[in-house]
Amino acid sequence: MTTRASGRTVGGLRSLSLQAPAVTLLLIWMLIPLGMTLWFSFQRYNLLMPGMEQFAGLENYQYLLTDPALWSAMGTTLVLVGSVLAISVVGGTLLAVLYQQEFLGRGVARVLAISPFFIMPTVSALVWKNMMMHPVNGVLAWFTGLFGLPAIDWFSSYPLLSIIIIVAWQWLPFALLILLTAMQSLDDDQVEAARMDGAGPLAVFFFITLPHLKRAISVVIMIQMIFLLTIFAEIFVTTSGGPGLATTNLAYLIYIRALLEFDVGGASAGGVIAIILANIVAIFLIRMVARNLED
Repeated sequence: MTTRASGRTVGGLRSLSLQAPAVTLLLIWMLIPLGMTLWFSFQRYNLLMPGMEQFAGLENYQYLLTDPALWSAMGTTLVLVGSVLAISVVGGTLLAVLYQQEFLGRGVARVLAISPFFIMPTVSALVWKNMMMHPVNGVLAWFTGLFGLPAIDWFSSYPLLSIIIIVAWQWLPFALLILLTAMQSLDDDQVEAARMDGAGPLAVFFFITLPHLKRAISVVIMIQMIFLLTIFAEIFVTTSGGPGLATTNLAYLIYIRALLEFDVGGASAGGVIAIILANIVAIFLIRMVARNLED
């Protein structure tokens, strides 16, 4: 018994010694930026006034929490994230069911449907801005002209909707990829038995396919929501947060505070608020995914 306990202890120490460098590096990688952000959030620090830094206490947080721009940015963030998630989950589920069916050229169609996810956000935004949504030379303007309708200046008339379309176009293939993979494990015998019992396509979808995709949908929501909270490139390239604050989300507001207004203290306070919001969302999503896995 002593030998076993000693062996386990030595093995455990050996395992810890092997893991320690990686864990230490990861902690340093995470804690140093977080610690610096917390430190600057309590400082009155402006890049235009070097050498005049001083402790500000909760002043940066008080200013941000009473600033209408923060609440506008948080509302825009929630609308953007919620809309893209709805489009991705609903569209991804329907496309996964479609691409699971046998048809000519299915392999090529799957590759084409998934390919937008591998395009860089900046390139995607430039393509939509200059080739698709341009009010004079864009594809959408040409299409509306075929029906004698006036061209739409998307980024002036519908700025937030334009951002939602661009981001959803890029993230829909990710949802399709995950859900299509989950569809591969659906038991065909179960579907055939339901059809032999008289179940129609809608009944098969709602009572067999959708419950089978429940876990995959939870994973898609969790991963996408974490990334969608930090959408930046699409806004920077197309609308620059405007008109006004119409497309300014929390990430872009922090950018404005830090690199346009040079207010490092206020930007750091905004970063801390963003971290708290992201962690609240992550805790909720992890619990939801864990509950689905237990079911």
